[in-house]
Amino acid sequence: MWHMGIDQNGDTYHDLKHPRKDLLDRLDRKHAKKMYIDKKDGTSKHIGYIIGRLWITIYVVTPWENDA
Repeated sequence: MWHMGIDQNGDTYHDLKHPRKDLLDRLDRKHAKKMYIDKKDGTSKHIGYIIGRLWITIYVVTPWENDA
């Protein structure tokens, strides 16, 4: 499964096999904080990472196929 990240500036990070590790390597950083979103039902979900000044939301990328 592959992932991509999008930060608050709209910059994208593609081909993330291991999102946290890959982002830290690409951004030459050592620490990442988990980023959460509060749901309407009162639960919280981990949706990405805060690395330095970047807030990066992670998305799962799936192949798209269309019947010809």
